[in-house]
Amino acid sequence: MPSDSSPLPPFSAPYAPDDVAIAEKLLGLPKLTPAQDARIDREARRLIETIRANDDPLGGVEDMLREFALSTKEGLALMVLAEALLRVPDARTADQFIEDRLAQGDFVHHETKSSAFLVNASAWALGISARVIQPGETPQGTIGRLTKRLGAPAVRAATRQAMRLMGSHFVLGETIEAALERARPHTERPSRYSFDMLGEGARTAEDARRYFDAYAYAIEAIGRAAGTNPLPDRPGISVKLSALHPRFEAVSRARVMSELVPLLVDLARRAQAFDLNLTVDAEEADRLELSLDVIAAAFADPSLTGWNGFGLAIQAYQKRASDVIDYVNELAHRRDRRMMLRLVKGAYWDTEIKRAQERGLDGYPVFTRKAMTDLNYVACARKLLSLRPRIFPQFATHNALTVATILELAGDSGGYEFQRLHGMGEALYAQLSRERPEIAHRTYAPVGSHRDLLAYLVRRLLENGANSSFVALAADNTVPIDRLLQRPADIIGTANRACHPDIPLPADLYAVRQNSGGIEFGERAALDKLVADIAAARAPASESTDMASPAPAEAAVAAAGAGFRGWSLTPAAQRAAMLERAADLLERRRARFIALLQSEGGKTLDDSVSEVREAIDFCRYYAMQGRRLFGEGEAMPGPTGESNVLRLRGRGAFVAISPWNFPLAIFLGQVTAALMAGNSVVAKPAEQTPLVAAEAVKLLHEAGVPASALHLVQGDGKVGAALVAHPAIAGVVFTGSTEVARAINRTLAAKDGPIVPLIAETGGINAMIVDATALPEQVADDVITSAFRSAGQRCSALRLLFVQDDVADRMIEMIEGAARELKLGDPADPATHVGPVIDAEAREKLQAHIARMKREARVHFAGEAPAGNFVAPHIFELREAGQLTEEVFGPILHVVRFRAEALAGALRAIERSGYALTLGIHSRIDDTVDDIVARLQAGNVYVNRNMIGAVVGVQPFGGFGLSGTGPKAGGPHYLTRFATEQTVTVNTAAAGGNAALLSGGE
Repeated sequence: MPSDSSPLPPFSAPYAPDDVAIAEKLLGLPKLTPAQDARIDREARRLIETIRANDDPLGGVEDMLREFALSTKEGLALMVLAEALLRVPDARTADQFIEDRLAQGDFVHHETKSSAFLVNASAWALGISARVIQPGETPQGTIGRLTKRLGAPAVRAATRQAMRLMGSHFVLGETIEAALERARPHTERPSRYSFDMLGEGARTAEDARRYFDAYAYAIEAIGRAAGTNPLPDRPGISVKLSALHPRFEAVSRARVMSELVPLLVDLARRAQAFDLNLTVDAEEADRLELSLDVIAAAFADPSLTGWNGFGLAIQAYQKRASDVIDYVNELAHRRDRRMMLRLVKGAYWDTEIKRAQERGLDGYPVFTRKAMTDLNYVACARKLLSLRPRIFPQFATHNALTVATILELAGDSGGYEFQRLHGMGEALYAQLSRERPEIAHRTYAPVGSHRDLLAYLVRRLLENGANSSFVALAADNTVPIDRLLQRPADIIGTANRACHPDIPLPADLYAVRQNSGGIEFGERAALDKLVADIAAARAPASESTDMASPAPAEAAVAAAGAGFRGWSLTPAAQRAAMLERAADLLERRRARFIALLQSEGGKTLDDSVSEVREAIDFCRYYAMQGRRLFGEGEAMPGPTGESNVLRLRGRGAFVAISPWNFPLAIFLGQVTAALMAGNSVVAKPAEQTPLVAAEAVKLLHEAGVPASALHLVQGDGKVGAALVAHPAIAGVVFTGSTEVARAINRTLAAKDGPIVPLIAETGGINAMIVDATALPEQVADDVITSAFRSAGQRCSALRLLFVQDDVADRMIEMIEGAARELKLGDPADPATHVGPVIDAEAREKLQAHIARMKREARVHFAGEAPAGNFVAPHIFELREAGQLTEEVFGPILHVVRFRAEALAGALRAIERSGYALTLGIHSRIDDTVDDIVARLQAGNVYVNRNMIGAVVGVQPFGGFGLSGTGPKAGGPHYLTRFATEQTVTVNTAAAGGNAALLSGGE
């Protein structure tokens, strides 16, 4: 077929297609003959027997997984130790961490089953450490007396060395020179290697430069040592696009294409100069389309013509894997060049599942059953083999059955290779090399310091130590080999068994109610459609809403009072059905509400989508709760001949006063809760966002809520004050400042008449505590999100960051660098990360605080803001927490250092603020987390994640003290605060006796 030099259209395939449809296609592929299956069985059996008979005196990961299975407490403790210990610089935290982790498992009495040095050395070191740290234990024997004398420093050293020993079996060398020396051939037929420079994705421009320099230096070093063999029998390097750009995300596509493509071309040219293989590693599913855009642009560069070493990795657990192969084959055809394709199964399955659930997608981008991944892997392998020689397949697997299957499918024509991870699969591939010396295999070899291996090491342990992993099963002699030879198609059976029975679709995540639907910005078609829908839904600029005065407000309360009785008598099931209809209407009109949120509230696309989803979740959650709470009532125990029923009923006309920062979600959350409880409602939204509220009320009326039950009053604070002061109101639900909440409370308390409830949710000087065990990249991500998303205009936003002094410099540097990469601008632009603050008054107040901080604090970062109501992110370091005396409602982060031994002082400083809304903790030490949670009574505590975005029914939201009254919005106790309780007791024996008792048998 002649080549076609025309540009290839961007990659496009359904993001999360139906598993059943894919299974039908895969199960319908031609079957192998009985003779072929028999040959596969024989080959796979030989390889598995070799794995089990292997007695490597040094040992490898299979030995470690056999010794410390991840289904045991010891295995999990070992994983967490490996992930964090080597990055902890100070002795105190390291000692606490070791004690905390080793207490999780019984390392003292652990009897090693392996003769491998790696296993025994690690188990010995961990056992010594565990024995020393156990208080009050009487040491027995020579080893016990020795360890008793060693003390904490030796324990620390022994445990660190055990981690380094493990790391050495995953990392070929701490530098590229060390790795090349270790990879030097010791036989006539040298091994093939693909070197991977370890590290997390870049968070800062400096990170990206450092990773680029490391790749460039490594290519030069590898090339000089590469020898003279032609491709594919030459070494290679793997590069990660997310390491080369600090905002490698779909919404930043234009920036990524202009900045990253030249860098990849530069690295490719360097690899071309030595005729090396350069493989672009696979990223998460939401980055697939962007990755292929970058790869296609770089691959098309004319300077790379004639070089056949460019390649990429494809993940078989992704449902789009086959489509990617087709796309890459067409790309190679159009450029009349060969490409190298590494087929892997995939390493981030759990992350992909969680992301799809959080995003509320229609399905998953990955298979939920491992057997489906295995089935797809073989199907992709077939396709790759059929595309030789234009495509050079590289099959990365440690599964003996997969290896045997590919050998059978490939025949004797060659033109492919296998790949394994360094430290794994050694026995399998050694046996294969003895049996089939003509079959090449390449070792994927990580290079980097043991400190940098943490995320990589834990991911490999999780991936290969899971109970369903072939590596774990093959190492277990109790598992029959026949079980390991079972074909994926036989495990699946029929297409309707393609989905995991215990992993519901994102829409069904909550079982008792439907999850709100979202979109994946990494799916170009979905993002483009949403942006187009929003543009079409924008209202004319002249649209406005009249502001009310206190007089109409009084009339609204009177009308709500008149409408209360009819609404309260409406059955709870009918009220719930109206809320569910409202949720459905919200989903259908998502674009209209996003347009309003962007134009009135200055919200970015991501924030707007999230807010619409939260509003939908409120409607469905309160409908579900209301059916249960406001139905037939709860029967109470009592004597025979009597019925006792406790019922909830509405209070009367409720006033709902909502803020501008969540003008749809909080507004509807308050209103729907009050309505579901049987109250009529007078809703007073913030004066800055009247159109959102008007549209929401119109939608509720359309869903069936009568106009007599729901009244909208627009206006400023004077209107709100008049509503609160009205003698006929039955309660107030308020979200806003602590100052206004106090004023409402005083007004209600000063009135004669019924004592009515105030449900208030206010703000907070919200803190996050970061110790030395925390992963810097994760901290940077979570701090940037918590402090600067929504321009810091969330009541849950991070205001005060406490960082352990030993790691503060690196943490602050990374956070500062990540903040520099945020884009400020038009919230309608999907690439915008930080939009404007709500109005000029808010901007002026924030600018005054910034001016004060520049005088009194150390400035770490002061961003530049465009014209308009924008305030750029700022980072200030305080001498002590007391310098921050009030909530600062904007993108301003305050940092305080603390010494490890002075954590209690940091906790006292948080307590002294009087606020108790949200709290973040980043630590791998369970005891530290438990102590902080026990000490600080914050309403919402988030551990090792960001501290915003509470999900309805999952993370009920609200605080106390200066942060509010409770109960928590979106929680099981919220609706009851809007209700009164009524007990109805009926003497059922009044008419002639207790018939039920008298008619009962014996």
